[in-house]
Amino acid sequence: MKNTTSLNEYRADLHIHTVVSPCADVEMIPPLIVSAALDRGIDIIAITDHNSVANVGAVQRAALGTRLTVIPGMEVQTSEDVHVICLFEELEQAKKWGQIVNEHLPSINNNPDFFGEQFIVDETGDFIASENRLLLTAISMSFEQTYQAVRELGGLFIPAHVNRKAFGLIESLGFVPSDTPINTLEISRHISPEEAKKQFPQIKEFQLIQNGDVHYLADFLGALCFQIEYPSLSEIKMAFNHEKGRKYYII
Repeated sequence: MKNTTSLNEYRADLHIHTVVSPCADVEMIPPLIVSAALDRGIDIIAITDHNSVANVGAVQRAALGTRLTVIPGMEVQTSEDVHVICLFEELEQAKKWGQIVNEHLPSINNNPDFFGEQFIVDETGDFIASENRLLLTAISMSFEQTYQAVRELGGLFIPAHVNRKAFGLIESLGFVPSDTPINTLEISRHISPEEAKKQFPQIKEFQLIQNGDVHYLADFLGALCFQIEYPSLSEIKMAFNHEKGRKYYII
């Protein structure tokens, strides 16, 4: 029987930080994030704070009643100092991952004067608490261990900005580990996929995506487009795997 599923086009940015990330601007609060994404014609965002999921629910609540879909996520720093985007279908899955990360996060106090504040906020952006443990540090789980744990929770594991010298996979490891069957890598916004494959031949067989790695409201990129049935992580996974006519491309 012919597949008659109707596919729609959605623009996405799957790498967004909030004010709990110490490197993010103070304007990266839920209502302003939602407004900025919508103003740029973006339909799907993922909240990916450093080693934290504390503000994901607040951004989801801020987006209620709008056309914006907010995917729960995190940008985790593995023991090798590799940054990885971890995305989940449901907030509860992300919270479970957050608990695992907390158990493997060193007990180092944040120095706000040096690293920046780490604010937990509600959906209006009002202050709830400060995260006192430093989030800009590596957890005690390796790249492979992190991959396995994220997959066991049903999540999607995407090495972040792999071409960057700071916390990029190629600089830190020199290669994509063969024991972690990854098919999608993120490159930074400052290089084209074609140029990235020329500079880093070890990634030429992988699918490449680009996000804004948004730390300021002006950073939204929205260059990642999906042709999927509806905005969800399960549909995005199918697009990355080219299943049932789903696909993605960079504009």
